[in-house]
Amino acid sequence: MLKSKVGYSTNPDPFMMGYASAEASCKDFSNVKVNFLFTSEKCDCKKVVKGVKSVTEAPIIGCTSSGGIIVPDGYITGPDGFAGTLSLNDPDMVVGVACHESGKDARAIGRKVAIDAVQNAKTTRAPAYFYMVASPKEEEDYLMGIQDVIGRVPMFGGSAADDKVEGNWKIICNDKVFTDGVAVAFFYTDNEICTTFTGAYRETNNRGLITKVENDRTLVSIDGISALKKYAQWIQVTPSSLIGDNLLLASVTKPLGIKDPLGNLTVIRHPMFGNDMGTKTTTDDTITLGNKVVEGTAIIQLEASVDELINATGETLKDVKKKLYTDPAAYILIHCGGRRLGMGSRLEEVHKQLEKEARGVPFIVPFTFGEYGYDEHSSNICGGLMLSFTAFGKN
Repeated sequence: MLKSKVGYSTNPDPFMMGYASAEASCKDFSNVKVNFLFTSEKCDCKKVVKGVKSVTEAPIIGCTSSGGIIVPDGYITGPDGFAGTLSLNDPDMVVGVACHESGKDARAIGRKVAIDAVQNAKTTRAPAYFYMVASPKEEEDYLMGIQDVIGRVPMFGGSAADDKVEGNWKIICNDKVFTDGVAVAFFYTDNEICTTFTGAYRETNNRGLITKVENDRTLVSIDGISALKKYAQWIQVTPSSLIGDNLLLASVTKPLGIKDPLGNLTVIRHPMFGNDMGTKTTTDDTITLGNKVVEGTAIIQLEASVDELINATGETLKDVKKKLYTDPAAYILIHCGGRRLGMGSRLEEVHKQLEKEARGVPFIVPFTFGEYGYDEHSSNICGGLMLSFTAFGKN
């Protein structure tokens, strides 16, 4: 039977921060198979990891979280950072963890990481489920490489994040801490694991055809019109008000989305940066997105109020609970860091929603800069401004 516990700390000493988190989450457990660790860019992450490893020999995987984390006791943050761990204890579960820093061929790195994770699990089989964490850059390519090896195994996860989108994020995998690359945890278990992957936005009637893209993530034009001008027209503002990172916050309640081929899942594409106008270059009036888009496909402007974004957390946890046939033993609730920024000081409302729906089951919420998952018959995919809420069943 699977059991879990959550620990956290804001101790100013990073070693003690990791130690206290792991001491709480591993206490009285003799079969810990993996420790999910989420901490702050403000911390010395290597010292946090050493603190965790002083308590447990089980694999560690995770990343830095934007601003804070949410656990059953509330929203956890501090001037010296924070650390939180969720430990899974099950005598019958096997977990293979592996990682690799970035390089010239992200897809090849994904293949290597998958092979290493299978070998570290001391098996030759594909896992039942997997978790992925990567830097916010080549997530789709890492995912393709992983699936080259194990096929379309269901997954969940999210990208490492920092507090101000400055590239200070870190990926954590056992005793390794690095900025760019990928890490995975492969789960070999008969226990139920299920994910709800959603943006929970409403579609508007503003939609168009992507007519030009550069470097996968720069949206140049929609319906032959400069993308930034088109988007500004849709949300009824001036393009000049969306230049630079002004676009990032403005688009939290009004993002863009693309549909999977079956229409079961709308994957959010977060407009991150409005490129300068008037310089007469090919990047004028364009939008830098958080994930890839493809020419010749439709893109939709979506919307949700801050109240709706907050309420979506409780509704999404309720939905993932319904998918389990057994009782839940743990929740890992990946929540977009951009949505967190849009909520401002209202994160305690999110905590209340989650605490109500969790009903005493341990959970941890990191805030990421990209979210991964699937829904119904869609393939695994990477998005932004989304929720990737995963439940682990007891049996």
